[in-house]
Amino acid sequence: MVAKPNGEESHVSNPVRRIRWATQRVTGTNERHIRQSIKDRFQHRKSASTDKKRQSGETPELAGIQEASESSDSADEPEQSGRRIYFNIPLPDSAKDSDGHPVVHYERNKIRTAKYTPLSFVPKNLWFQFHNVANIYFLFVILLGIYWIFGNPNPALSSVPLIVILFLTAVKDGIEDWRRTVLDNELNNAPTHRLVGWNNVNTSEETISLWRRIKKATTHAVISTYNAWAFNKKQKSAGGKGYTERALDESRPSIDTRQSPRTSLSSLQSPGEEEGIQMTPVPSTQPDKARQLGNDRLAVDGRPTTSFSFEHGDGAQSANGQLTAPGVHDREHGRAPAKFYGSVLDPLKQIPGKAMFQRDYWKSVQVGDFVRLYNDDQIPADIVVLSTSDLDGQCYVETKNLDGETNLKVRQALHCGRNVKHAIDCEKASFVIESEAPNANLYQYSGAARWTHQDARSSEGPGTDMAEPISINNLLLRGCSLRNTEWVLGVVVYTGRETKIMLNSGITPSKRSRIARDLNWYVIYNFVVLFFMCLVSGIIQGVTWAESRTSSDFFEYGSIGGNPPLDGFITFWSSVILFQNLVPISLYISLEIIRLAQAFFIYSDTWMYYATLDYPCTPKSWNISDDLGQIEYIFSDKTGTLTQNVMEFKKCTINGVPYGEAYTEAQAGMQRRQGVDVEAEGAKVHKQIAEDRVKMLQDLRKMHANPYLHDDELTFVAPDFVSDLAGSSGTEQKIANEEFMLALALCHTVITERTPGNPPKLEFKAQSPDEAALVATARDCGFTVMGRSNDGIILNVLGREKEFTVLNTLEFNSSRKRMSAIIRMPNGKIILYCKGADSVIYSRLKAGEQPELRRLTGEHLEMFAREGLRTLCIACKELDEEAYQAWNKEHDLAAAAIVDREDKLEAVSDAIERDLTLIGGTAIEDRLQDGVPDAIALLGDAGIKLWVLTGDKVETAINIGFSCNLLNNDMDLIVFKIEDETVESAEAELVKHLKTFGLRGTDEELQAARKDHTAPNPTHAIVIDGDSLKLVLEDRLRQKFLMLCKQCKAVLCCRVSPAQKAAVVRMVKDGLDVMTLSIGDGANDVAMIQEADVGVGIAGEEGRQAVMSSDYAIGQFRFLQRLVLVHGRWSYRRLAETIANFFYKNIVWTFALFWYQIYNNFDVRYLFDYTYILLVNLAFTSLPVIFMGILDQDVSDKVSLAVPQLYRRGIERKEWTAVKFWIYMLDGIYQSVICYYMGHLLFAPATFNTSNGLTINDGPRIGVYIACATIVVVNSYVLMNMYQWDWLFLLLVAISILLIWFWTGVYTAFSSSLQFYKAAPQVFGQLSFWVMVLLTTAVCLLPRFAAKAFQKLYRPRDIDIIREQVAQGKFKHLDQYDAYVPPAKVHSATSSEVSDPPKAEQRGGKALADDERPMYPPSVANTGTTHNARSQNGSDGTDYTGHRFSVEQPPRQSFDRPRPSYDRMRDSMDRIRPSFEASNDFTTAALLTRLESSHSATPTRRTLHGASSLR
Repeated sequence: MVAKPNGEESHVSNPVRRIRWATQRVTGTNERHIRQSIKDRFQHRKSASTDKKRQSGETPELAGIQEASESSDSADEPEQSGRRIYFNIPLPDSAKDSDGHPVVHYERNKIRTAKYTPLSFVPKNLWFQFHNVANIYFLFVILLGIYWIFGNPNPALSSVPLIVILFLTAVKDGIEDWRRTVLDNELNNAPTHRLVGWNNVNTSEETISLWRRIKKATTHAVISTYNAWAFNKKQKSAGGKGYTERALDESRPSIDTRQSPRTSLSSLQSPGEEEGIQMTPVPSTQPDKARQLGNDRLAVDGRPTTSFSFEHGDGAQSANGQLTAPGVHDREHGRAPAKFYGSVLDPLKQIPGKAMFQRDYWKSVQVGDFVRLYNDDQIPADIVVLSTSDLDGQCYVETKNLDGETNLKVRQALHCGRNVKHAIDCEKASFVIESEAPNANLYQYSGAARWTHQDARSSEGPGTDMAEPISINNLLLRGCSLRNTEWVLGVVVYTGRETKIMLNSGITPSKRSRIARDLNWYVIYNFVVLFFMCLVSGIIQGVTWAESRTSSDFFEYGSIGGNPPLDGFITFWSSVILFQNLVPISLYISLEIIRLAQAFFIYSDTWMYYATLDYPCTPKSWNISDDLGQIEYIFSDKTGTLTQNVMEFKKCTINGVPYGEAYTEAQAGMQRRQGVDVEAEGAKVHKQIAEDRVKMLQDLRKMHANPYLHDDELTFVAPDFVSDLAGSSGTEQKIANEEFMLALALCHTVITERTPGNPPKLEFKAQSPDEAALVATARDCGFTVMGRSNDGIILNVLGREKEFTVLNTLEFNSSRKRMSAIIRMPNGKIILYCKGADSVIYSRLKAGEQPELRRLTGEHLEMFAREGLRTLCIACKELDEEAYQAWNKEHDLAAAAIVDREDKLEAVSDAIERDLTLIGGTAIEDRLQDGVPDAIALLGDAGIKLWVLTGDKVETAINIGFSCNLLNNDMDLIVFKIEDETVESAEAELVKHLKTFGLRGTDEELQAARKDHTAPNPTHAIVIDGDSLKLVLEDRLRQKFLMLCKQCKAVLCCRVSPAQKAAVVRMVKDGLDVMTLSIGDGANDVAMIQEADVGVGIAGEEGRQAVMSSDYAIGQFRFLQRLVLVHGRWSYRRLAETIANFFYKNIVWTFALFWYQIYNNFDVRYLFDYTYILLVNLAFTSLPVIFMGILDQDVSDKVSLAVPQLYRRGIERKEWTAVKFWIYMLDGIYQSVICYYMGHLLFAPATFNTSNGLTINDGPRIGVYIACATIVVVNSYVLMNMYQWDWLFLLLVAISILLIWFWTGVYTAFSSSLQFYKAAPQVFGQLSFWVMVLLTTAVCLLPRFAAKAFQKLYRPRDIDIIREQVAQGKFKHLDQYDAYVPPAKVHSATSSEVSDPPKAEQRGGKALADDERPMYPPSVANTGTTHNARSQNGSDGTDYTGHRFSVEQPPRQSFDRPRPSYDRMRDSMDRIRPSFEASNDFTTAALLTRLESSHSATPTRRTLHGASSLR
């Protein structure tokens, strides 16, 4: 990168870094025309940096951080190494093939997410359906039946069941895929504005093959037919064309409303050229046009339509040949040079001038195209922004389609492209973009624009090679929408399947339920049974025909095969056709219907509807609902999952003095386990807090009439802080308090939004609710962020408005765990403010200084953490001008690097964030969600074990555990902390704790543990941090750690990364062979959500990535109890009973046919009419068993929640077992014997005549006797196994039974039934028929009835006892509830709930995942909210620099003024449980006291945290 060196020394440096990596913004000469509303708009959001597991203490050496050398023009490198895109520059020979076409072929922008096309639907769908082994089996049976030798009486009719199943499945698949096809076509044919009439050298004309032409023609024909039908149907209501067609024919409304004519060169086009379009007026690059416009701006709806540009030339060249900036302006402290970025425009280039922007389809967009977008347009491809309508080259995008977030993010135009505004400018622009290869990382992009800058005043010079880095800040991703921006002009770098949104699609792994996996084995068992049945038939038939001197010699005409072996072979395959119902073809489609209905019921459950977000429980994977009924382990995130993720600033410590009054849920939980009456104590504390609140508001208004202070928004209650701020405790404390509040008001990335009013109301949009809470507290105390200026931030400090210049912002990421802002104060001094995790800040403090302040602050932070508050430290450092300028050059080089930019920037940031001075710390409350303690207690009563996997510190997690009933006072806390971080020490610690339970962690013990599903005694709980967890997850220790955790009631893993979360889930799932469920709300929870058997996402404050990756999405944690204990238990029990009954009914039917073969020498004669065989599973027995799986209910939802212990049967997997399967199979065999032999014995005497003398003892009529009795038995058996008998079930059973009578009567009424003709009146008219049906039913069901009666009377299960109690009316009290919720524990409201007036939920931008919060120890994962293109304005300086000496003064003791909350907490600490507190080295205060400044200039001791900085 080329830049002009400073000509002379200046005490004020002017450049402002607007985007993440310090690319500087040049201010223009018409600054007075900047919109006054710029401070009220959405501002910048920062991007996530690489998510690498690095230590925060990396070496600060900057050697080697140099600008990446310009790569050669060689294009023969593999695509995965990156790509070079040329704009108005001929391709080098190495990038062209022998025909002159580009060697590299890029993806088309046309995408297809649908599985099928009109041509491929039938074959492809059949291909997918025949992956089902049952479908293959029945196809094989049909093919066998085609050959007459196998005895199929009606081959065509035998194909009907399979055809029906395939057709219904195809219809379902077709409807689903048609929706995707329609969406694909809408996207592919959506309008955009693409530059035409110029040569895009990166692509060549595409050759369309004949096959592709046929596919396109077929698709167009189908789409046209559908559109014609839709047009005729909706013509009156829609009034003609759809959106896409209208958009292609009509002008843009935003253009039509303009009253000013076009002033750019494109307006010279003839008005009759319909292929061109009118473009948004932008200032012309021609000097005469610019002068003509002057300062008059064309506006639409009060918004300027211009883009900031260098309107007075491209820059000048000094006498010595140095480039100078094209525009400078006066600042408060004098004139300062602005950095010159150059321009990709070549003013000397001759162009044809034929290019114009034209409406086109998305599918026509190619890599290398220039594209113009307008407000509210969706982005058609991944586009690098060259220029925008905004003054400083920024635009706003909504990424809802990408990551589910609705908050706006800011993207920045390249400085070198801001002159490119018109089609003529696009022709003049000559540059190359070096881009990384396509990848799925949504939050990172590395590239560079390279060009040769030409000076219009010096046409003979060779030009200057220049480069500008391109980051994710400059990239618009496909699928996002442009918002609050008039227009954007950019170039395409990725298209189609190579765009980031497409690379991220389909990442959720497919899951199959446990029952579905087991079901295949039972189907195989049926195949084995079928094989032996057929084998027996074949052998006996062959042996029989081989015998001589039998009656067959006189009555038979010979066999089909002609010899016994062949006869046996033919009989074997004929038996496959006869006994085909043993393998139920309708089972799979029936299970699909049942699961679909269960998913619908879950979605429709209004008691899991979250009205705040208008969000019901949404099944994403509707085929695993039965897994919800077998969950044994739940793994939960804490922040945003157990807590509300609505942050309230409660306490702080400044210069060793604690401030703030609060009574948190965690503190109430701590006092409850100490035996304190928390209800009385809470009322007392709340009264005191309310009084202090009133006093603080009065004192604040006396000090400063703050118009932005709203009583209902004050969360920081500390009247002593206001007194100290006024100077009552001395000048030192007053200065320290001011310094602290300035740090909060300046070191952030918050965007200010102004709501009109008198006075206007300020709202803070932040990427994290923590940050919004910090800035809001500074506002309440008189340090108000008013908004942004062009190069800084404006504060109202106790009534005086001041402006601070933001020089740099060093972004937060998961490896740094801190953020810093470098601020130029109004007096010209440069101050660095840094905030972050306590361990990180303490390790960077100046060595040997502030020992007493460190100790006091550490103690205060520990107390805050024990109250369940989230803490961070604030520090600062004064920089001299020379040192800063030297560092800034290194920072610019790192920012310009193409390779390893993130690593280099982290190294250069690390170098300056050293030798800091401690200011204080903050504490923010993240309150528990409603109903969380009760939900956890209820799940625990059900036998479910809950583990918390969080990125928070240990103390915070422990106290949240107590407040939410996960931990209790009777538990011994096993705090697992390996000081020397060695595997040997970890093993020794594990062995020691295992001995407590008499275990050694052997394989035999593990096998026993797999069979033991009982809940452990509530005597122990494990607390482990990320560093120790990394050790115990080693292969040699994993089993011992698992066995130890198995004995503990609760497990808390603190400061863990997303990968560690997934590893813990995998360890439990595979090690103990149990069903697991993971629940979370952030991107850092996606890994464990996908790893678990069932993943649940909470649609909360942290975006929707967890929801998009989950199997079920809910609005609040408390809904999990209903999802699991009600719907999960129901679904599991219903499905298990349905499958067992399905196998049973097929056994009864098929074996009745088998017994008949005994008396036919197994010649595969049909006892039943063939239509019976085809309809038995489709009609006669299908409805009862399907509705059993959909509607059967043992107890109501209220009773399910009132008696959660009923769920334990699912944990033990007792509803569906191999024993149950074989019992039902044997029961079916028994009943098949009764069904057949009752009819057989009836006709055996061979004297059966009817009243008219005619006999009905032929095969078809005997089959009516047996078939009708069998259908009655089967349906009655299913009814007997149902728990809920109501009119609907009785009606369905009756219909199914009567259906065989109806079919027999109708079918036999026609002569086409042949030998079956008139069978119905003949059989149904016999008394013996009705008597046999009645007796058969009684004899078949009697053993089952007797077994059930014995079991319920003498061996009752839990459900039997509860159902009896329900019948006795012992649960009548539940009727008073609409939906039963278990009684709540004693309520302990927080300080906010009592002292605060009612108020709406805190507004603000979407929150970050726990690992991406700029002030807490995170885990390592990028989230969808970490990017802020204006992050260099996000953290700001302060006008006060005398901070270093103030924090060195002796702190004021706590007894100077009563501090109830502080003293109350100190008292609680003295009485805390010794099992945890005895380990003093583990507390925060102890750690921070021992933690030397390991990242300062002269480290003296190794940090204790070491690798734990990753947490």
